[in-house]
Amino acid sequence: MTFLNLGLCAPILQAIDELGYTTPTPIQKQAIPAIISGKDLIATAQTGTGKTAAFVLPILERFNQERKLRGKRIRALILTPTRELCVQVSNNIADYSKHLNLTTMAVYGGVDTAAQKKRLIEGVDILVATPGRLLDLAHQRALHFDELEVLVLDEADRMVDMGQGDEIRKIIDRLPASRQNLLFSATMSHDVRSIAEQFSDSKLAKPALEINVSPKDRSAPNIDQWLITVDKDTKSALLSHLIKEQQWEQTLIFIEKKHGAAKLVEQLAKRGIEAEAIHGDRSQAQREKILGDFRSGKLKYLVATGVAARGIDIGELSRVVNYDLPFKPEEYIHRIGRTGRAGAKGEAISFVAHGDFKNLCAIESRLDHLIERREIEGFPVRKVVPISILNYVRKSKPPAPKSAKHREKSKSKKSRNEARKASTNNDENRKNRDIWG
Repeated sequence: MTFLNLGLCAPILQAIDELGYTTPTPIQKQAIPAIISGKDLIATAQTGTGKTAAFVLPILERFNQERKLRGKRIRALILTPTRELCVQVSNNIADYSKHLNLTTMAVYGGVDTAAQKKRLIEGVDILVATPGRLLDLAHQRALHFDELEVLVLDEADRMVDMGQGDEIRKIIDRLPASRQNLLFSATMSHDVRSIAEQFSDSKLAKPALEINVSPKDRSAPNIDQWLITVDKDTKSALLSHLIKEQQWEQTLIFIEKKHGAAKLVEQLAKRGIEAEAIHGDRSQAQREKILGDFRSGKLKYLVATGVAARGIDIGELSRVVNYDLPFKPEEYIHRIGRTGRAGAKGEAISFVAHGDFKNLCAIESRLDHLIERREIEGFPVRKVVPISILNYVRKSKPPAPKSAKHREKSKSKKSRNEARKASTNNDENRKNRDIWG
């Protein structure tokens, strides 16, 4: 099958041909005809499967007709979890639609709203947005949704993980009932499913078609996965050793904490390795420059937190490193999916400390196989990591992060307890003074 068989017009076919697209991926084969026909769609597809083109191309086909767009109106809304992904999707739309008379725009936080509000005055065919900034603009009446035809939730699972579920629901409540709904997610959790079900709340909503092109328990077979057991205090030295001894080229390094990312960059610099970090505290300008340098190959080693890395799309990234092993198996699969894309070979290395044993069990249980273990000479392990239990079931969930209100309440309760304890001590002291004179 070719893209010509999917019902796309000549200008779109010309654009994707110029981009080197030849054969549609499985998600594109199933999604494009369904979306063109007007069906609502709930699709499970991992990163690197071509899902952006799967929903953008049929939207472009649907909008490929002359229409006067009113001011502050949009025809399609694509919601993304992060700024990086927002920019990436918007750039993809621009590439796919370069032979069409359609407009697109990305709106996200971290930058002033004035330029975004000014651009929206004329109206935009396809708006790509992060939920928070979209709500800000809506509250300021910078745009209206009464002419919206298509809603897309891209990487819905990540939006839920980032706590954007309530914002998504508020946005959906503002939209016209008569619209096409498209949801794409790497995994289909209960929370994602509840958002998908909100699509059908309206009497006008059509039953959604569901497609799943992601292996439920497998990662891409063309990714060479292996791990190294290591003590926490030797991680940075081990990483530096591997980079130098194995002459690693462009590498994306995942780490859990943003302060840990900055610290690791400093440790690598002391060993003569130039790296940069991307995380939530970086300004938008800094993030864009770092990502630009990484995409161009000017920067070889990028340290990123999982959230910040969600929008990173490097076509020929040969290697990812889990410096910190993720808690969720889905996150592990998503991370390593950054390499080995479009059929290319990739490599995924994980550093596993003794405290990561339960996480490793959960990941290998999901993969249904043990990840190859390799030893690196000069890095003996003091705390040995046992062999995983493949039928391991995690008994408890990780504690949810406390809200500011909850932290304040706990702090207040602690203060009251301390005051009560101090009062008790004072009473006891007075009693002792009375007894002993």
